[in-house]
Amino acid sequence: MESTLLVKHARVLVTMDDARREIPDGAVFIRGNVIEQVGPSADLPQTADEVIDASGQVVLPGLINTHHHMYQSLTRAVPAAQNAELFDWLTNLYPIWANLTGAMVRASTQTAMAELMLSGCTTTSDHLYIFPNDCRLDDSIEAAQEIGMRFHASRGSMSVGKSKGGLPPDSVVENEAAILKDTQRVIETYHDASRHAMQRVIVAPCSPFSVSRDLMRESAAMARSYGVSMHSHLAENSNDVAYSREKFNMTPAEYAEDCGWVGRDVWHAHCVKLDDAGIALFAETGTGVAHCPCSNMRLASGIAPVRGMIDRGVSVGLGVDGSASNDSGHMLGEVRQAMLLQRVGYGPDAMSARQALEIATLGGARVLNRDDIGALAPGMSADLVSFNLDQAGFAGGLHDPVAALVFCTPSNVDFSIINGRVVVRNGVLNTIDLGVALERHNRLARQLVQSQGQ
Repeated sequence: MESTLLVKHARVLVTMDDARREIPDGAVFIRGNVIEQVGPSADLPQTADEVIDASGQVVLPGLINTHHHMYQSLTRAVPAAQNAELFDWLTNLYPIWANLTGAMVRASTQTAMAELMLSGCTTTSDHLYIFPNDCRLDDSIEAAQEIGMRFHASRGSMSVGKSKGGLPPDSVVENEAAILKDTQRVIETYHDASRHAMQRVIVAPCSPFSVSRDLMRESAAMARSYGVSMHSHLAENSNDVAYSREKFNMTPAEYAEDCGWVGRDVWHAHCVKLDDAGIALFAETGTGVAHCPCSNMRLASGIAPVRGMIDRGVSVGLGVDGSASNDSGHMLGEVRQAMLLQRVGYGPDAMSARQALEIATLGGARVLNRDDIGALAPGMSADLVSFNLDQAGFAGGLHDPVAALVFCTPSNVDFSIINGRVVVRNGVLNTIDLGVALERHNRLARQLVQSQGQ
């Protein structure tokens, strides 16, 4: 018999359902890993196998992170890459990343996921595109299974090194036949297409400046033969656009279309420099965008025209990006920054707090091609988080608790439920020993960076 869980007496329950209801004194009743009832606390069952009192808290759907490079958590704030734009930043870091090991991938995945989970994220993707030494996608998948996070693992790749006109050094690229063979292996081993799946695999060549046109096309064909989604970087900054024009005589969006990389099963990271024709193409084809405001600011890439994308019907989700170009993985902090950055670029009403939260929930679900997460409603996956507003950072903002959650200093969760399981309770991560994980992570980070004399 499936266990039941009741979360009740929320100060406000943000549903993100079709009516965008916000329910005072709200409650959610969960059976197994699925939401069964949502409504006012008085209208729902009063007992369950476990009852959580959410008095004083805002409860909302778990946030969804659509772009990350978790291994980069090992190289946050590396001095040589602190003040560089994208291409120089990559050039400085590739030699360090060439010394990555499987143990480092596993440790950094858990550290990155812990940070995400504590900041309100319940579903994340990760774009692992560098596989030196003994690194495998299996390392990050197994780490995710242990920590208990809903995970879209992207089998990334780089195949065009400097000797062939690409950006990465030859030491960190792979043979294309080997890339495709391993991508097939991980899909067949790990991908779960079922509703409420905790684990999916994504096909994800890194970028136009690190893989060939052939690999882009063959990867798309493989992804569609297996019914899995596709992910890459696109139009991240002006140099990215210039590379595309020089090498392919196309804009990034035109190149993506030429390679078969548009459609509802595709999302691209950044798209800071996506032009009007590209936005129209993405809207027409259902192609999604992962918006990464902090990373775009850190690397001085620019302000993605997210307001315009959404107004024209493009699906937009939120991403924290790699923790060497952010250097934070705080999901609620990214929500706040998304709202603020659109205002810097396009005016004070360019994005509201609720619109930013919607990008981070429903928007992320659409980008990941899922209809079972991103909202609190019967039949949806039991992924929800709670933030306690009875603290100094929210004082004076309780006349609109939902807006305060975004406008005020980003907080960590009081509790988090993923797939019906309480993974954070009273602000403490329950699934792994975080102190041990952080000690291991910092030791491996020192080892990795010192390998290059940084």
